[in-house]
Amino acid sequence: MTRASEVSGRIALVAASLLLTLGVLELGCRLMRGAYWLLAWPNLAVREDTPAPPALYFTKVYDPTLGYVPSPGYRSPRQNITTDGTRAMPALPADASNGPPILAGGDAYGFGQEATDSETWPVYLQTLLGRRTINAGVPAYGLDQSVLRIEQQAKAVRPALIVIDFSADDLWRSEFHHLWGLEKPYFTVSNGNTLILNNVPTPRVKQGQDGYSFWQHTFGWSMLLELVASHTGLEDDWIGDNERAMRPGKGEEVGCLLMARLARLGVPTLVIAEYTPALWAPTAAAMMAEQRRENEHVLGCAAKAGLMALDTYDVVAKAVHDEGVPAVYSIFHHNAHGNHIVAEAIVAELARRGFSLDRP
Repeated sequence: MTRASEVSGRIALVAASLLLTLGVLELGCRLMRGAYWLLAWPNLAVREDTPAPPALYFTKVYDPTLGYVPSPGYRSPRQNITTDGTRAMPALPADASNGPPILAGGDAYGFGQEATDSETWPVYLQTLLGRRTINAGVPAYGLDQSVLRIEQQAKAVRPALIVIDFSADDLWRSEFHHLWGLEKPYFTVSNGNTLILNNVPTPRVKQGQDGYSFWQHTFGWSMLLELVASHTGLEDDWIGDNERAMRPGKGEEVGCLLMARLARLGVPTLVIAEYTPALWAPTAAAMMAEQRRENEHVLGCAAKAGLMALDTYDVVAKAVHDEGVPAVYSIFHHNAHGNHIVAEAIVAELARRGFSLDRP
């Protein structure tokens, strides 16, 4: 046997051993999930091939600046959208102030994704402060989209106060130009401190078009790869029709610079950080610590920009400790009780700072 053939044989042996090991691990992963999966081999990475995230219940329309917005005039038993494209709000009491409104915005927590029209924190804030409140929150938005939407709404309604919420997930979403099967705007950072808006006008996604990679289409059936992705924090990158615009972690930098952009509106603004129910599990302590660090960093940037900042961690943690997660959350977002806790925390923070809607 020649030297070359001996080397080739060893390489083939190593390759065969590696393939056999990966095959055994793949079968083991499937057995762990149930014998059914030994026969069912769907593509797991593209199984959520939908034009919108599953949590986005209301219909939406294309928007060249934001990617999409709620469909004006949408009606359903739990969620209704006004003709202006904002979440429906109950009528104000007769003795309420007629001054400039409060503008609330952010992601699904601000919108009140799993709550009815009368159970969102903007509704409770309207009741507690006695001032008309506009709910411009949109589920599945990144912080970049939330800030752009606040800018649009602020020019239209000239609010006395802006309250915008975000979670660490919103910073992650800011790292993508294609998310949940849709195109979206995104910011890049120039010279370390200048935000550049990209992907605007936002392209329309053609029917049948997807952003799945070659690797997702080819190896998306592997439960072993899915397991590796979930344990390395890459599950959301591996599973779903998403395309990155920047490397992981840059969303935190963008979020920090977005605070200065909000400050340039010249409107008193309170930025609040919120937390998902999964973070309260005992096994999620490390993830909670990391997301608290991210949130506190962005809130620190808000304070540095001259904005008011509120971390809801303490008040929600107390409620979870005293009453349990189901008392505060529905599935992924706050229920009516959780939203009321957030609204009370907002009012308390405004009072602590001596802010008055009559003396903005």
